Amino acid sequence: ATVRTDSPVPAPLGIVGQDYETLQNRDAFTWFDGIGGQGAAIYHTAGVLGIGERVWILAKLPGEIRVNGEDICEKFLLLSNSHDGQSSVQVKFTPIRVVCQNTLTMALSSGRTVRISHTRSIKERMEAAKENLGIIRDRFGRIEKDFQRFSEVPMTGNRLTVYLGTVFPMPQDEDDKAARKRVEIARQECGCLFDVGRGNDLGGVHGTLWAAYNGVVQFVDYRPRKGDGSQRLESIWFTDGYLTKARAFRVAVERAAEWN
Repeated sequence: ATVRTDSPVPAPLGIVGQDYETLQNRDAFTWFDGIGGQGAAIYHTAGVLGIGERVWILAKLPGEIRVNGEDICEKFLLLSNSHDGQSSVQVKFTPIRVVCQNTLTMALSSGRTVRISHTRSIKERMEAAKENLGIIRDRFGRIEKDFQRFSEVPMTGNRLTVYLGTVFPMPQDEDDKAARKRVEIARQECGCLFDVGRGNDLGGVHGTLWAAYNGVVQFVDYRPRKGDGSQRLESIWFTDGYLTKARAFRVAVERAAEWN
């Protein structure tokens, strides 16, 4: 088991195999220092989930993403280090839309999040991964173009229905009425947020794919949930909420190419 040695009564954080290699948080964060370039990234916020099973840090990068007029997203990177034996070290893009504080969390590329498993030689592999993270500035430039493209796509006809139907697919099990009801509610609420969501009334935003995408993000980030703030944050950044937002972004990219 992995345990914290600074606790009066050490509590297990997770059960791991013999090949597991612990990465101390100080080492993970030291590695993060060089990602944005010397003196470029500024540590913004850090925290833990649970009793330390996952530790995260949010770094602000210089510059901003200007989508349309005064609709601006600030550029952040999110690094998380886990000690539960279930998760890898991860780095993700987390632009934050200033007008509504939506966290537009997504993977570092169109594929997977950068992940480094806790096995032997983790430090050497992290250094190799850092060499590959020169793509960050280019990827943020691509994200800015994607966001701008979303704002140029009008959601005319049945486009909103098609978009939300793809982001929130109906369960195949027709007898699972509870699950199907949850999907219907999600589609309805996101449809409302498309019109009245935070920042979606701005000129050049209202009625566009950008508004539809942000409606989904607002639904994920702010809808009432059970559990404490730690569980809420874990969902938004790492589990079901993150997966929904990542899917919403991917679908928006696909639809923008089709509809623009």
